[in-house]
Amino acid sequence: MSERAAEPLRDVIARHGLQAAKSLGQNFILDRQLLARIAAIPGDLTGAPVYEVGPGPGGLTRALLDAGANVVAVERDRRCLPALAELESEYSGKLRVIEGDALEIDGQSEVAEGAHIVANLPYNVGTALLLRWLGDESWPPWWRSLTLMFQREVAERIVAAPNSEHYGRLSVAAQWRSEARIVMNVHRSAFVPPPKVTSAVVHIAPIAAPKGLSGKVMEQVTAAAFGQRRKMLRQSLKGLPGALEALDRLGIDPQRRAETLGVADYVALARELS
Repeated sequence: MSERAAEPLRDVIARHGLQAAKSLGQNFILDRQLLARIAAIPGDLTGAPVYEVGPGPGGLTRALLDAGANVVAVERDRRCLPALAELESEYSGKLRVIEGDALEIDGQSEVAEGAHIVANLPYNVGTALLLRWLGDESWPPWWRSLTLMFQREVAERIVAAPNSEHYGRLSVAAQWRSEARIVMNVHRSAFVPPPKVTSAVVHIAPIAAPKGLSGKVMEQVTAAAFGQRRKMLRQSLKGLPGALEALDRLGIDPQRRAETLGVADYVALARELS
């Protein structure tokens, strides 16, 4: 842990001439107490490996380091690298910064097995990264938990129940072999610049996967079902070989719509097709 008092993040941003770039989906959090609360969500991080995406000026990064974590941070915005280099020097041996696009980097190869992923995700890549992490064929996955900041609407989609407005492909992906919950809401005023919407922090932990089906098949089933969610299953699934016959074997009415099936129904359907 650093013995130096943390410089106010507003000053760090000003000193390095940083402005959040809309094109990169950036919104910086300035409140160090809030960042410490986020870093505490995964539990005791003393000596634990942590993978962070989009650290920006390093506010959450410092909070994770102060919590005792060993952090690998991926940042594609070169303007932020000098501020992160200062943290690397201050927390010698505890932080490694990788310049690059997280969508093009294999996080599993960069961080120790059982890492916690903690990130204020750039809004424009958050869902794509989440689906990648949830879609691992091997299970349990290489990550131990996900603690991620999303727009509140996306967070609600992740934890949604069947027959609700937000229930969809993302809900099933997050719930069929993991537990997802919204831990806290974060008001737009906590960010610079303030986004137009409220944000929320979601915590996801893997659980035992149902036997007899693959993540790839589950992804195909949910993509087909929710790709045309206003249509009945007999229409949305007709392009998936064997799907209509599987519905019949399971006793699922093909006139139902995708949002009426529970996670267990999708598990059963994917198992039939596996």
